Amino acid sequence: MDSLARPESAADADAELAYNVFARACPSRTTLEHVTGRWGALTLGALHDGTFRFNELRRRVDGVSEKMLSQTLHALERDGLVHRDAQPTNPPRVDYRLTPLGEQIAERLLALIHFVEGSQDDVSAAQRRYDGQSER
Repeated sequence: MDSLARPESAADADAELAYNVFARACPSRTTLEHVTGRWGALTLGALHDGTFRFNELRRRVDGVSEKMLSQTLHALERDGLVHRDAQPTNPPRVDYRLTPLGEQIAERLLALIHFVEGSQDDVSAAQRRYDGQSER
């Protein structure tokens, strides 16, 4: 096969080139930002454990403001990662859970989160060495 031959099908080639997060205009950058931002990653990780109401989730993601959690949940819902279930009760009850796509992403994020947690001693030691060198 020569170097100019196309892949098995034109669709395969288009699929390979459809999204490139390194390209400025690629829409996947926005999704990546939602997923890897501090509150997005922590929210997805927290929701991996089950369904939560807003205030339960807010307590679980310690330090997030009500406004930031609301914005994060809206973005993740729009991206198809979180499902919002509003029940018509009085008072209204709203539950949040991961979609199947959200589950897949959360599992990968949790692997990274657990790796970072497990490596924190090494990171702290590197930070101390760096800070000691910069004081000279």
